[in-house]
Amino acid sequence: MTTEIKTLVVDADAHVVESPRTWDFLDADEEKYRPALFSSPDRPQTEFWVIDGKPRGTKLPTLAEKQLEELSKRSGYNVVTAVAAREMDDVQLRLDHMDELGVDVQVLHNTLWITSIAELPDTEAALTRCWNRWMADAWHKGQGRLRWSCVVPTMTISEAVVQMRYCKENGAVAVCLRAHEANRHLVDPYFYPLYEEAQRLDLAVVVHVSNADARLSERLKSPYDMGSSFSNLRVPTVTSCHEYIMSEVPTLFPELRWGFVEVCAQWVPWVVKEARRRSRKLSRDVPYDIFPEYRIYAACETDDDLPFILKYAGPDNIVIGTDYGHTDISSETDAIGIFRATDYDITEEEKIKILSDNPRRLYGL
Repeated sequence: MTTEIKTLVVDADAHVVESPRTWDFLDADEEKYRPALFSSPDRPQTEFWVIDGKPRGTKLPTLAEKQLEELSKRSGYNVVTAVAAREMDDVQLRLDHMDELGVDVQVLHNTLWITSIAELPDTEAALTRCWNRWMADAWHKGQGRLRWSCVVPTMTISEAVVQMRYCKENGAVAVCLRAHEANRHLVDPYFYPLYEEAQRLDLAVVVHVSNADARLSERLKSPYDMGSSFSNLRVPTVTSCHEYIMSEVPTLFPELRWGFVEVCAQWVPWVVKEARRRSRKLSRDVPYDIFPEYRIYAACETDDDLPFILKYAGPDNIVIGTDYGHTDISSETDAIGIFRATDYDITEEEKIKILSDNPRRLYGL
């Protein structure tokens, strides 16, 4: 039976896909940093963004809806979205699609900042400012329904703090960080000023599946991993949650909320069990109810074993996202509808929490 939701339904992990028009939000004196597109002769169908003279993230191909329908049939997961909606050229089209999907609010995350995007601090600062202006524009057009997770220049923490203030004033609800930022772990004291400001501004910290340590990412890639994302992107994202739990960060910033998204939620019991066991052996003071006590939220997928996960996370710290706009292994455009219609052997109250109460708490909505 489909769950009737009478409160705000939140897609906790939706995406925007950068296009050449994204960079139209660069200021005139920042035009020299504009990313260009490049494709190599041996991979003519694949385009890369060129930043600081080097190829960076892959630009997602601009697939037509018919192509996405064919991909959906092959994969068994609906990944159909209109180009103008996922690239934010037509905000109303996106809002109309959200109505069809039964979603009141989407929290928008980037596509490009999954790995390192720049080598020079000035380049990074200019591109994050540009991207954040792009999202601010979408929020102003989105009738309050498009909230977002800002990107910040982690090479320059003082500039990151300044940008966070602008983002908060323009609809941002979180700061997006990578599992590793260059050669630093997220529990490094280097990031404490950023966490202090995020806590003051009531912004969550969201760790989206990612890894900005290029050498580590390359080392972890497996030749047997389709898309080379499990070992080098997903696993580091999970381990960053374990590091957070075992560090002093939760007690130093007692009001800061953390989200870990697009890595499903099957890892939650493993990480919680490991943290409990290790804390006992190391005589560390880690609470038994780790997720609620340390304000940790994880995004589930429709085929997760939710009764098992909720035993470890509790009912108040799991959210759900669609990965709207993408076509990878985590993408399921109609995940919200499927979740509402599926019997997971959990209570209706727990379903409503995952769809509404928990993401509202995570993002301060």
